[in-house]
Amino acid sequence: MSLAVNLGLLGFFKYYNFFIDSFVESFAEVGVNLSYHSLQIILPVGISFYTFQTLSYTIDIYRKNIEPTKDIVAFFAFVGFFPQLVAGPIERAKNLIPQFTAPRKFDYHKAKDGLKQILWGLFKKVMIADNIGPYVDDIFAHSDVYSGSTLLLGIIYFAFQIYCDFSGYSDIAIGVAKLFGFDLMRNFAYPYFSRDIGEFWRRWHISLSTWFRDYLYIPLGGSRVGTWKKIRNIIIIFTVSGFWHGANWTFVAWGFLNGLYFIPLMLIGKNRVNTGITSEGKIIPGIKVILQIGITFILTLFAWIFFRADTIGHAFQYIGGIFSESLFIIPENFKRYFYLPLILVVIEWVYRDKDHPLRDLKFPAWIRWPFYYVLIYCILNLGGSQESFIYFQF
Repeated sequence: MSLAVNLGLLGFFKYYNFFIDSFVESFAEVGVNLSYHSLQIILPVGISFYTFQTLSYTIDIYRKNIEPTKDIVAFFAFVGFFPQLVAGPIERAKNLIPQFTAPRKFDYHKAKDGLKQILWGLFKKVMIADNIGPYVDDIFAHSDVYSGSTLLLGIIYFAFQIYCDFSGYSDIAIGVAKLFGFDLMRNFAYPYFSRDIGEFWRRWHISLSTWFRDYLYIPLGGSRVGTWKKIRNIIIIFTVSGFWHGANWTFVAWGFLNGLYFIPLMLIGKNRVNTGITSEGKIIPGIKVILQIGITFILTLFAWIFFRADTIGHAFQYIGGIFSESLFIIPENFKRYFYLPLILVVIEWVYRDKDHPLRDLKFPAWIRWPFYYVLIYCILNLGGSQESFIYFQF
């Protein structure tokens, strides 16, 4: 009953019109025109996040991994904990509910680290994502008139926009929780430094990836089944993951494509080779690592086109526009925000062994504090005007 209610609410609010429209369009393709009325449904903000959080609670109790809580306040606080309510991380009851029932005292060091993480999250969100977001929107809205080089730059910018937007919010949520003495799970671990697609998905939206692993992939048999069933399981979890993001075939295509990326790694047993810190202890990585990161990033960019495009046709039109003779000209306005992703990459590469770059800066106070004030100045005076969070729509 719990699963039916949760998935029923999610299905109604998020996918009702999608399924109706797809059903009608499929009949129209064969010349049968059906009349219908769609509903003007308002999607509750963040419904996918807290639905999955309550589902994990029910399933964990059913599996006897946890005992049901007898504290109703703790349960509803777990479901509605405001820092991560609307965009994650998708927490587990085993981690979060005991933190509501345990006595807590103010922890100065945890709060200080939380403030630093909030500052870094705001910088990524306001300074980087919000500045390049309107440029990305313009390129995708007019992809038929821009040069191939500009379209390529647009998808590179989108890759950093969605990362800074979502990981920035996750940092803010985790940092706010630390102010109240709570520890939320890490949601991003520098995914664009990944050396293969398997590693990327261990670093990107970790709370969702591990959710699908624990509650869908493993129950399907995981990797303990035959080759064809392994392929089936991979396609299922990546496709469902794409569909989780929104009621559009573009998200399904994005998930399916990532599943295709992952299958060769799994078949040759290389999907869990790169598990540590990329080029740990080195400032400059080797040629092999650079090539691995570059190839993984290019594959990710190609998939992001489907994620960002309005329709499947728009995605293919965008790809076709990239691979044109105009790919080799200088892109329009490329200098405007080009420095922002570069600054991010340099800072995160140097501090890639930390949860966030500001955690343990080894500089004297006369350097650290001006650096903090520079970040605050940038957030308040140089930030972009795009106020929405991309993942709120999911």
